[in-house]
Amino acid sequence: MSILENITSSKDAIALEDKHGAHNYHPLPVVLSKGEGVYVWDVEGKKYYDFLSAYSAVNQGHCHPKIVNAMTEQAKTLTLTSRAFYNDMLGKYEKYATETFHFDKLLPMNTGAEAVETALKICRKWAYEEKGIVENNAEIVVCENNFHGRTTTIISFSNDPVARKNFGPYTDGFIKIEYDNLSALEEVLKSNTNVAGFLVEPIQGEAGVYVPSEGYLSGTKALCEKYNVLFIADEVQTGIARTGKMIAVNYEEVKPDILI
Repeated sequence: MSILENITSSKDAIALEDKHGAHNYHPLPVVLSKGEGVYVWDVEGKKYYDFLSAYSAVNQGHCHPKIVNAMTEQAKTLTLTSRAFYNDMLGKYEKYATETFHFDKLLPMNTGAEAVETALKICRKWAYEEKGIVENNAEIVVCENNFHGRTTTIISFSNDPVARKNFGPYTDGFIKIEYDNLSALEEVLKSNTNVAGFLVEPIQGEAGVYVPSEGYLSGTKALCEKYNVLFIADEVQTGIARTGKMIAVNYEEVKPDILI
């Protein structure tokens, strides 16, 4: 099949991916070829509602004309600059994003996993330079059944055998506790002065969409302040109004030290 040929059947498209692509995902046998707003169509022309929204990447809907136009116009004007230079758009974006979410600084990343890795690095650097933990001794508390990405460091604190098996050796420096358990968190924070931060999904996603008990998020924030550790909220899947509010921690009026 030539790359210029149109794929006209789901069967052909799936076979093509199966032959030439790495088998790291196992999608549903639906081959989408078009999207508009809340709808998507497969190659046979069957119409669907898109309730997944690409894990929040297309909350705005497919092919939003304002966004498509902005992308097209920018690509025509200046396609890309490296961080070796300034450009006239990044600062505008950073100002808009920080004012929208009410945070001081922004570091844009390509993927959620990169963002989590960056948050872990910031947390450790803060621990050594500000909290006074001896270098290379910082620990970060995470929750069981978490999903924060697929990098080697992140799977090191996963308890999903599919994510971990045959990918070791793993990265040290993480303590796992039960999700939605304030007592477990306080016990760790009280007994370990090397804890630098607590990383949590406000609603656990991949684990099965677990919403914590009322007061859990505000309670964790209070404990983090009490024991001088950073509260890190991973809102890659819950942010930008996916739960009804701009970010899920807003339900308990909590402001994380680091928002992913």
